Amino acid sequence: MNRDNMDTTKRKEDHTKHTTDVIEFYEEGTAASSLNIATEKANSSPSILRRIINRAAWLSKKVDAMGVESTGIQRISPYERGTSKKQFLHVAGLWLSATGGLSSMSSFLLGPLLFGLSFRESVASSLISVTIGCLIAAYCSTMGPQSGCRQMVTARYLFGWWFVKLVALASIIGVMGWSVVNSVVGGEMLAAISNDKVPLWVGIVIVTVCSFLVAIFGIKQVIKVETYLSVPVLTAFLLLYISSSDKYSFVNAYVSKGNLDSSTRKGNWMSFFSLCYSITATWGSITADYYILFPEDTPYIQIFCLTFFGTFLPTCFVGILGLLLASVAMSYKPWSVEYDSHGMGGLLWAGFQRWNGFGKFCVVVLVFSLVSNNIINTYSAAFSIQLSSVFCAKIPRWFWSIVCTIICLVCALIGRNHFSTILGNFLPMIGYWISMYFILLFEENLVFRRFFLHLYTKEFPTVTGEINGPELVGSSKEVEKDAVTNIHLLKRKHKVTKHRYNWDKWEDYEVLTHGYAATFAFIVGVAGVVVGMAQAYWIGPIAAKFGEYGGDVAMWLSMAFSGVVYPPCRYLELRKFGR
Repeated sequence: MNRDNMDTTKRKEDHTKHTTDVIEFYEEGTAASSLNIATEKANSSPSILRRIINRAAWLSKKVDAMGVESTGIQRISPYERGTSKKQFLHVAGLWLSATGGLSSMSSFLLGPLLFGLSFRESVASSLISVTIGCLIAAYCSTMGPQSGCRQMVTARYLFGWWFVKLVALASIIGVMGWSVVNSVVGGEMLAAISNDKVPLWVGIVIVTVCSFLVAIFGIKQVIKVETYLSVPVLTAFLLLYISSSDKYSFVNAYVSKGNLDSSTRKGNWMSFFSLCYSITATWGSITADYYILFPEDTPYIQIFCLTFFGTFLPTCFVGILGLLLASVAMSYKPWSVEYDSHGMGGLLWAGFQRWNGFGKFCVVVLVFSLVSNNIINTYSAAFSIQLSSVFCAKIPRWFWSIVCTIICLVCALIGRNHFSTILGNFLPMIGYWISMYFILLFEENLVFRRFFLHLYTKEFPTVTGEINGPELVGSSKEVEKDAVTNIHLLKRKHKVTKHRYNWDKWEDYEVLTHGYAATFAFIVGVAGVVVGMAQAYWIGPIAAKFGEYGGDVAMWLSMAFSGVVYPPCRYLELRKFGR
């Protein structure tokens, strides 16, 4: 081979290597830790700031070596993800443990106990609403494998860099609200089986601390613990079905609360419908978080079905049991007394009471279901906090897990004597915002990402040059990098994915949408909430048409209002800004 041919070959090899390096830099660069970025910036900062950040980086390395996940909202690149089929089993165990627990059952109890519905009326209302909520949660979960991003991080593509912070705040309130409920229920259970030797506040502290000790670790540890906890929890619920079966004859003895007229009963049915819907729909704000380690090409239908059945079956399993216990309590005085004395914990103890000591053991096992639910809530809430600002993103996730635990503990201790009020009036509000978020995400994926992808000129820019070695436009490395990147983006644009996003730009302010359309549609949806909600502090004009206490239809009106406004606004936003 002559010298000219050797030089030509070497130039081609160097160019190929550089092209590969550029693409690898582009794909992997955004996955760098925010803490590492902050450390680099601190080199030119005052010495005090440098010391603080360096100290934080050192501490994060130490806790990471202990198995504590120190990374935060960073995207998990495809090459960092697992390929094991055991992932499906682990996530199935996670949903079984998290949704098939007392947190789900607690809402079902209110059908007879708060809204005065019969067993049949409660079953009809709850099963329909839970199905709808599971469909929403399942749809949201499909964003996880393809993006490698947490659920609220993907929301940046809807609401933009700034407005997503409001959505993240709603998510924090939602998941922490459930944690408060779980902590109170766990405290009631421990107080009931100990005959108040373990005070309610002590029980709350025990449940909260146990949840924190697992949530502080990373996603792999969380999923494993949830899977292991699902076995004893499921067994305990099966035993509760058996133990309480001798009182099922009282279920049909209760028909309706007082002399409710048909309009009021209909309104109560609708309010209970909304409450049960919130049980499962709320998961839509965090479901994607637990699929970010799945391969990027995981079939859409597999993720959807795993989430749907993983949440639907356990929720219905414990929900029907809750309705049975509550319906018996409405007609059987000893159980009613236990509920009045120790809340849900007393009712569960009543169901196990004929087994004495073994029954107490089973109640303690059921407490683990509350811990399982709190683990997930605390883990995901920390990421939503990191989304609130650049400063918060620099602080490791485990620190925010500590903060969330403290907030949950304080709120649970303050609200421990107002459990039914919190559950019946606060938690349905969670379903309001998730309904609006879902409809906007659904329209974005179904309409705009499918038929108007050419309008996303910022996310998928046009090619400025061809990669043909010496013929590359310009001579600088920056021009060459831009050309490679653009071609790479166009390839990614046509890659077989369900929703068609450029996930490499998850933290690029110049590429992410402004979020004007989604935010405006969200605000309009709030108007639907105002006119349709039925809570103790406010009954909207439309909700007031359904009986004395109103019927909560806020989530359906908010979804309709947002869904109608978003398409034209989003089209104009894309035409104007290209993102």
